[in-house]
This record gives sequence, structure tokens and C-alpha cells, in this order.
Amino acid sequence: MIKSLNTAATGMIAQQTNMDVIANNIANVNTTGFKKGRAEFEDLIYHNLKDPGQASGLQSVTPTGVQTGLGVRTSDVQKDFSLGSVAITKNPLDMHIEGGGFFQVRTPDGEIAYTRDGAFKKDASGKIVDKNGNSLVPDITIPENAISVEIKPAGEVAVILESDGAPQVLGQIDLAQFINPAGLKNTGKNLYLPTAASGQPNTNRPGTAGTGFISQGELETSNVNIVDEMVNMITAQRAYETNSKVVQTSDQMLQTAVNIR
Repeated sequence: MIKSLNTAATGMIAQQTNMDVIANNIANVNTTGFKKGRAEFEDLIYHNLKDPGQASGLQSVTPTGVQTGLGVRTSDVQKDFSLGSVAITKNPLDMHIEGGGFFQVRTPDGEIAYTRDGAFKKDASGKIVDKNGNSLVPDITIPENAISVEIKPAGEVAVILESDGAPQVLGQIDLAQFINPAGLKNTGKNLYLPTAASGQPNTNRPGTAGTGFISQGELETSNVNIVDEMVNMITAQRAYETNSKVVQTSDQMLQTAVNIR
């Protein structure tokens, strides 16, 4: 009887983790470039009262055995890198990757991080940075007298200066790809870091080697579907409630056993 209490408790803990993941998805429904997560579960070890195939007689074996499961646990939280919708902003430094790949930014400690958030801006010196001040890699600085900025689909950045109507190329934006992007480490601020699971980044020009082209004046929105998350939330709530009923029922059965005279 005690086993059912512990088994149901593991179910409640697992569904709490599931609800935490769903809550994070819903909270980031309007976060640029956000990729939703999905909690995945696995069953725990089994208490084998009788192994399948165990001898049950002189010339016979049990066909199925008796195995009692001991609960569930969260195995991982899978990141879904499916593309989000496109928002038209007409901001010249907003960039949307039409396909696979990540922008590269340099954090204050000199580390290279990766992001799908293409909402870039200029800092006080004209350098292209993200909303947290991390500079785009490679460093590209917009001159003070630039009257327009053009970012081509293949990543070439050019400006037109007041003194000269001819475009002047400032640099080339390349995109990074990973063999297993789901293995990237989330660090917050829409940034990812590579791990042993993701593999090392492969940097390529946009539109080559499976990377997407860059669209100027657009942003990728979150890929969270609020309707799906509401359905998942209801399912998680009912599963949590059912596990709590198992705890209650097990407690009542224990009480009945204790009250036997």
C-alpha cells in the first residue's frame, strides 16, 4: 500500500514539472525568437515479483510475470526549434532568419552566444548590438552620417552615406548551425551556449549549407501556440488531480487496514 503512495507522489512531482514548462511557454508567448519546451517522462524501475519466463511448473513458464511499476520521473525538457511566425517591423536593424541558423553575439566576458532574436540596435558608438548590449559577430559599426542601412539576404551589410550616394559595404553577417540544436544550453536573455550534446557550431553564409536567408525589417515571433498550451495545461492539471486522488484512496485503504479489530 505504501508503494502506491510513493508512486502517486512521483506522478504529482512530474506533473508539477510539466506545469512549470507550460507556464514558461505561456509567459514567453510574445518573446521574440522564443522556442517552446516540452516535458518528457519515463517510468522508474520495477519491482519484479515474478520475472517473465520464470519457471512455473515442471515443464512450463509464466508468460508475462508480475512486475509492479514504481512511478515516473521527468527525463528531459525537449526544445522545439520549429519556426515562429513573422512580424513586419520595417526597422532596418531588425532581422529574421528564414530557416535554420543562429545569430552570433559576443557577451561582455568575451564568450560567443547564439540567438534567434534578431531585434538589433545601435549603441552609442554605432556598433550593432542586441537589446542587452551584446555586440553582433562580426563587429559592424554604422557610421554617424549613414542615411540608410541595407542588409541583403546573404548577410551583406551596406550603408549609404550623406556625402556619397553609392552603397558602402561594412561587413558580412554569417549564421551558425548545430547538429543538435535541442542540446544547446539556455542562459536566458534569448541566448544559447553550445554543449557537448549540441556539438560545435558550423558557421556559414546565409542561404548556404542549410542556413536560412536574412530578411531585413522583420522579426521571428515566439513559436508558442497558446491554444495548444491551454490544452496541455488542462491535461497536466487533470493528471495531477488524478494522482492526488490515488494518494487519497491509498490513505483510505491504509486507514481501513489500521481500523480492523
